[in-house]
Amino acid sequence: MKYYSLNKISPAVDFREATILGQAPDKGLYFPANIPALSTEFLSALKSMSAAEIGFNVMKPYVEGSIPDEVLYDIISNTLNFDIPLVKVTENIYSLELFHGPTLAFKDVGARFMSRCLGYFSRENKKNKITVLVATSGDTGGAVADGFFEVEGVEVVILYPSGKVSPVQEQQLTTYGGNIHALEVKGDFDACQRMVKEAFTDPELSSRLFLTSANSINVARWLPQQIYYFLALKQWSHTQPPVFSVPSGNFGNICAGILAWKSGLQATHFIAACNANDVVPVYLQSGHYQPVKARATISNAMDVGDPSNFVRIMQIFGQSFPLISELLSSYSISDAETMETIARVYREYTYLLDPHGAVGFISLEKYLGSHPGRKGVVLETAHPVKFPDSVEKATGTTIKYPLQVEKIMGLEKRSTVVPSEYQSVKDFLLAL
Repeated sequence: MKYYSLNKISPAVDFREATILGQAPDKGLYFPANIPALSTEFLSALKSMSAAEIGFNVMKPYVEGSIPDEVLYDIISNTLNFDIPLVKVTENIYSLELFHGPTLAFKDVGARFMSRCLGYFSRENKKNKITVLVATSGDTGGAVADGFFEVEGVEVVILYPSGKVSPVQEQQLTTYGGNIHALEVKGDFDACQRMVKEAFTDPELSSRLFLTSANSINVARWLPQQIYYFLALKQWSHTQPPVFSVPSGNFGNICAGILAWKSGLQATHFIAACNANDVVPVYLQSGHYQPVKARATISNAMDVGDPSNFVRIMQIFGQSFPLISELLSSYSISDAETMETIARVYREYTYLLDPHGAVGFISLEKYLGSHPGRKGVVLETAHPVKFPDSVEKATGTTIKYPLQVEKIMGLEKRSTVVPSEYQSVKDFLLAL
């Protein structure tokens, strides 16, 4: 499989080089040269296959020529070594629980897959240490820290907005030490992401560091997220395919689902569930796409005003607004609606949502309200314990820490505070 830059200036590369580069030299995101069509045999046998077999079949076309089959199967097996259950909440709404991994967030899948790929590639190339640079609005940092901790030949630098991640999220990304370095940025997520993008186009850094990204702009983080859509379908018991409602910030997660649909995943519709950061809802209403400054909300991992991956969604649909709007709906949900949904769903169904899942839940309710007879799946992207202030206030209950959280809450925070100026990040990277 070859990957080309969506800016269409840089030459095409294979999966290995696209993963290591993260972003193309012309600042474009990499995109597969062709979208594979999954066989009818695979799709019809889905319910009888293991998670590892499903993941292997989904990912094999994308890594062809870069990773041998036996290595890929081992990477997939290690990536998916935790449950991803589909849980019935109401008669029409199911929750795909993506929070049973080591850092209690959906990003464990992409981060674990990518770290194992880079570990394999670094063993092949022992001369150059790889530096992973990533911006996080919440969950990416912890998942990347866990996935890459003590991976030989890899240093990790995580930028996160000071005061804008939850206490659990901050502990997950600042307590590893070793090859994991946390930069606490005096700014918002968009500032973090901007500095990461600038680093990748800095010729001095490129000449001195083997730099890559672990954000969803990286194909090795983005592409494996397709797998759990197929795992949801494996557990789906209804004749009509589900509507997928996806809490959306940087749009890598929902973009992976749409790519899976393009390859053969059965889905009736997709919903990009957004908080007050409504760039995409406004676009789908007006046809005009205009990035804005991010606004802070209680669903902080979705506080993105310029979602990087939306350009990939546009590419899947050949830039056609009618085709996009036919498959994709989007809602903007306020913090007040989010809190009310957490409280109501817990009261009526004894199901505990985190703020991001609540945005997805109420968006799906709104869609199903005008499309009777349909049923849907909410991607519950994070464990409620990661957002105790909001969830406990809404429900009046105290959330018990899972074992993964108990182990880290007493550990010392290790972070370096930096201003939202690129030079400070560059200086830190060069000092490594």
